[in-house]
Amino acid sequence: MGRTSKDKRDVYYRLAKENGWRARSAFKLLQLDEEFHLFQGVKRAVDLCAAPGSWSQVLSQKVGGQTSGQVVAVDLQAMAPLPGVIQIQGDITQLSTAKKIIQHFEGCPADLVVCDGAPDVTGLHDVDEYMQAQLLLAALNIATHVLKLGGCFVAKIFRGRDVTLLYSQLRVFFSSVLCAKPKSSRNSSIEAFAVCQGYDPPEGFIPDLTRPLLDHSYDFNQLHGPARFIVPFVTCGDLSAYDSDRSYPLDLENGSEYKYTPPTQPPISPPYQEACRLKKNGQLAKELLPQECSINRVDKLPQPLSVPNCHTLLAPKVEDTEIKCSP
Repeated sequence: MGRTSKDKRDVYYRLAKENGWRARSAFKLLQLDEEFHLFQGVKRAVDLCAAPGSWSQVLSQKVGGQTSGQVVAVDLQAMAPLPGVIQIQGDITQLSTAKKIIQHFEGCPADLVVCDGAPDVTGLHDVDEYMQAQLLLAALNIATHVLKLGGCFVAKIFRGRDVTLLYSQLRVFFSSVLCAKPKSSRNSSIEAFAVCQGYDPPEGFIPDLTRPLLDHSYDFNQLHGPARFIVPFVTCGDLSAYDSDRSYPLDLENGSEYKYTPPTQPPISPPYQEACRLKKNGQLAKELLPQECSINRVDKLPQPLSVPNCHTLLAPKVEDTEIKCSP
């Protein structure tokens, strides 16, 4: 496949490059804002799990562009600098990270906390849903340290069979919890976003990052009655906009000629960088395909094997086996 193949298959990936966004996920946050007006009155915003920085880009334009607007981006990985964005390379499960965020805000809490982080999916849906749930709870846990009363929290969520437990936990801390699916999010994906507004923790609640919000004693199948909370499901974005699951021709505008656009910001020190270097230098181990190997076997006819005081047995004997592999 050529470098334009993904441009054909993913229209939002192409539009992100043409509009200068670092990733197609920027459209998801923009469409969420169209529906819920997330940035209205926001002066301090936090982007958790920020790399590669597309949501931080949106925040820098919508919030950081204001006179008194401040944006803090947090991630374990290094991220290329963005104008108007303060970067913290740290762990969202550590109290020191929460203290650094408040320090950058000069002791003031944040108005908005967003998290578009997701684990490296394994293809095992139960495992992926569990890991995503733990990541969301980690983001919620640090949000309880830095978010102001009445603030807003937005995080990615996988709509699995046990998602009710997450909704119930979020409902404890927020007066309004909705599940939103932006138009730029593929219909084939279980990805959605929990939009939580009106931060109002229980009376007497003390944020504590050393203790998770949920433990393993919860039984997912016993959420009935008042413990079970069903949140509304909302679609975001113009329904007549591009379909994220459809392939489009390269020439979107009438009379315009397609020109390939490279990614806005290449990754910084990605995990696969060393493998790419070895492959470029021809030092990466090559796996031989079955058709690259020719196997010649010289089998002799079975020879009778005589065993004392026993019946004669026929046992095949294989000799002079030669395996040749093409370089």
